[in-house]
Amino acid sequence: MDSYARNRGRLLTSSRPLPDFEVVGTQGPWLHLASGTRIFDGSSGLLCTNVGQSSPKVHARLEKQFFRYSFGGAAVVQPHIQTELMERLCRAVGRPDDCVALTTCGTLGVEVAVGLARNITRVRDGKLRGDILTSTLSYHGMSALTLALAGNHARRPRPEDNFDLGPGYPAPYPPTHAHEDRNCDASCANEIGQEIDRRGAENVAAVLIEPINGTTGGAFVPPDGYLRRVSEICQERDVLVIHDEVLTGMWRTGTPLASHHWDGCEPDIVILSKGLGAGYTSVGAVLVSPEMARWIRHENADQLPAMGTMATHPLMAAACLGVLDELEEMDFAAFTARGKRLGEALTSLNGVGPVQDIRGRGFLYGVEVAPGQLWPVMKAAEERGVFFYPFTGAGHPKSEGFVVAPPLISTDEDVEFLTTALSGALDAVN
Repeated sequence: MDSYARNRGRLLTSSRPLPDFEVVGTQGPWLHLASGTRIFDGSSGLLCTNVGQSSPKVHARLEKQFFRYSFGGAAVVQPHIQTELMERLCRAVGRPDDCVALTTCGTLGVEVAVGLARNITRVRDGKLRGDILTSTLSYHGMSALTLALAGNHARRPRPEDNFDLGPGYPAPYPPTHAHEDRNCDASCANEIGQEIDRRGAENVAAVLIEPINGTTGGAFVPPDGYLRRVSEICQERDVLVIHDEVLTGMWRTGTPLASHHWDGCEPDIVILSKGLGAGYTSVGAVLVSPEMARWIRHENADQLPAMGTMATHPLMAAACLGVLDELEEMDFAAFTARGKRLGEALTSLNGVGPVQDIRGRGFLYGVEVAPGQLWPVMKAAEERGVFFYPFTGAGHPKSEGFVVAPPLISTDEDVEFLTTALSGALDAVN
């Protein structure tokens, strides 16, 4: 027995029955295995490798910065590369005048966003408390605080460990918010207003929401007008809106931010992570609108939240700039058309074999299958050369399914390979 086999059990990692590929090389969306075969990464790793792997542009940026200096806190070394990242990122997502806090991951980005929202509303509005409202299907990170705040049923702490925190309103999706006489619509947002009023607007700092659901329920899309109504309700009560775009940001759903699919729902704060680092680095970025950012520097404001020793790491910034280099060279007309074809091909599989529902946008879809069929479909897809990532599930009994989210740089041929393999997998377990 080699040392890897002996020591593997000591590494605390996922307990899900996921595959264990021996990867010896990568190229774009493809993983090359020791067996001499290759497998298509149909879920972008853990929904992060937006520009694929082995990017020459990312490598060039890292190499250049490595030999300049590999570490230097922004309080010690002038943060030129971090400032360049801030400026390019804000332009890329259509928020050119935002202020930015860089962190080391999405979870910490959420925590920093919470701290900033509390600071802003206490200075601006004299808030007594800093309550943060989330939905019953939300997921906002893996820290004790973010797990306690959110509604992810599989990962929520035990009741005695949740700090008396928890989700404040139902998610506008059928598994968790069924109606007898209608489907969810924009009026479902009124329950957020009711919860703010119940707590007292003077006690609520922000509503934290995923514009499009991620891997908790499996790419649920809110009803048209819902996010606009959330913004209106919060503005009426001097409550901030925070969009958690850790998973959906950076073109994952076909637009720079998922909120761009709808008008009138511009948030006060946006959190980015996965697609910005694209698997090359761990990173989080918190974007704050200029109208709100001015309160952070107010003389009565608290100190900025602690962002960590590595929060403005120059190599992290260099990798992110390489990712932006890749994204900015994409043919977005072709990308949009490719995302549309992916959606049409997947939607055509709705009702095939074990498939019960397919939903999503752009390059993010959830495929829900009949109970007990998730792992057979996953295995059949892997046998046909494609890997997918399971989502957590929602409702009672809990739904089962997987996320289809290929790298954004996938070609037409890649998308056809993916959808053909999935179709074959579904037929095989039918």
